[in-house]
Amino acid sequence: MRAALIATLLSLSCLPAEATASEAGFLQSLDGDWSGTGMVLTKIGGANLKVSCTLRSDAGASAVSMNGTCRGLAVFTRSFSATVNAAGERYTGKYVGPSGLPSKLAGSRKGTALNLRVTWARLVNGDRDAILTIEKVGQNRLRLQTVDKDPASGQPVVTSRIDLQRPSMAER
Repeated sequence: MRAALIATLLSLSCLPAEATASEAGFLQSLDGDWSGTGMVLTKIGGANLKVSCTLRSDAGASAVSMNGTCRGLAVFTRSFSATVNAAGERYTGKYVGPSGLPSKLAGSRKGTALNLRVTWARLVNGDRDAILTIEKVGQNRLRLQTVDKDPASGQPVVTSRIDLQRPSMAER
C-alpha cells in the first residue's frame, strides 16, 4: 500500500513538468521573423483596411515576446507588441497596440492556438473585451486574429486578421 502511494505521488509530481515542456515546445515554435498581409477593421460597421505586416518573435521556454509593424494604404504605419508568459497551461501577458496603452491578456492554448481574452486599457467598440487568437498554422505560418462584439447586435465580428509566414530559405 505504501509503495503504491509513493508511486502515485511521484507520478503526479511529473505532471506539471510535462505540461510545461509541451508549452515550451509550442512557444519556441513561434520564434523568428514573420511577414504577411491581412485586414484591419477601422471600426465595426466600417471598411476593411488591407495591411502588410512584419513581426519579430523572441520565444523561450515559458514566454514569448512579439514586436510588429503594419502598414496600410502606404500612408500609415502602426506598431504593436505582445508579451505572453506561460504558467503551466495558463497564459497571461500584455498587448500594446497603436494607442500605446497596455492591455491585459489571459487565456490558454488549445491545440496550435493561444486563445487570449483581451481587456483593453480603454473602451474599444463600446466595451473593454475582445478575443485575440495567435494560431500556428503548419510549420511556417502564423495567424493573428482579434474578434470583438458588435455593440448593436451582440454578434462576434473579426476586427483584424493577419496571416504571416516565415521567409523562405532563399529570402534569408
